[in-house]
Amino acid sequence: MTSTCHLKKDDKVKVISGKDAGKIGKVLKIDNKKCRILVENINIVKRHTRPSAQNKQGGIVESEAAIHQSNVMLLCNKCMKSVRIRMKTLDDGKKVRVCRLCSEIIDS
Repeated sequence: MTSTCHLKKDDKVKVISGKDAGKIGKVLKIDNKKCRILVENINIVKRHTRPSAQNKQGGIVESEAAIHQSNVMLLCNKCMKSVRIRMKTLDDGKKVRVCRLCSEIIDS
């Protein structure tokens, strides 16, 4: 079962739960099938790698791992708070995301 995500690539989000709670990052990738997102500098994991043709040295590599989309909230550009959003239809029929606190249109 897939669900629609209220986030888009390059959105600024704040982590609300987990080991990185309170941190702010940019959305790099969204996986709607698994309901997970990849956020810049959030949920850093260490992976031990063997030397190979691409990586002659080997060793420990740090990279971001995906987190569940329910653990982050979108940041509003105007009020700089983590907010829920409301969908609004403009006069020309275009649907946009709107901040529930300040009613500012959130563009990505």
